[in-house]
Amino acid sequence: MQVAVYGKNIEVTAALREYAQKKLNKLDRYLQEPADAQVTFSIERGRHIVEVTIPVRDGYLLRGEEATDDMYASIDLVVEKLEKQIHKYRSRFRRKGGPSQPGTPPAGPEEAEGDRIVRVKRFALKPQTVEEAVMQMNLLGHDFYVFTNAETGQVNVVYRRKDGNYGLIEPEE
Repeated sequence: MQVAVYGKNIEVTAALREYAQKKLNKLDRYLQEPADAQVTFSIERGRHIVEVTIPVRDGYLLRGEEATDDMYASIDLVVEKLEKQIHKYRSRFRRKGGPSQPGTPPAGPEEAEGDRIVRVKRFALKPQTVEEAVMQMNLLGHDFYVFTNAETGQVNVVYRRKDGNYGLIEPEE
């Protein structure tokens, strides 16, 4: 596995880089194809944060983030989290077609347990600015809100981040 390591508010030492490489190489045995991992180390308010993103086949991403008081412990926890993601979605990554299409039976017991759609909601998308969408999301008490962006005419999603700020998801053109 190729690992690209970045540091934000921290100087990444060779020992830290090697430890992350060693731990992430354990994930190679679960993936069929060689993968490239992007690791970002940062320190915010005394918390040692590790973010790992691994693109896998068909455009899917494995992503994990952990924060502890020790950078090495954060690496261990994020690798555990990624292993759980891989185990949960293993049948999806092994099949050539990606996730099952609507109406097809699940591939195995792992997929059958947590991937059922139990409710469908339909609603009208009215054109709004991003600020209006954030306000509407807060009024509803939701963590995300889907809307048509009045400036671009495209469907966008605003969401509340863990740090209390907001994010905007826009489709690529």
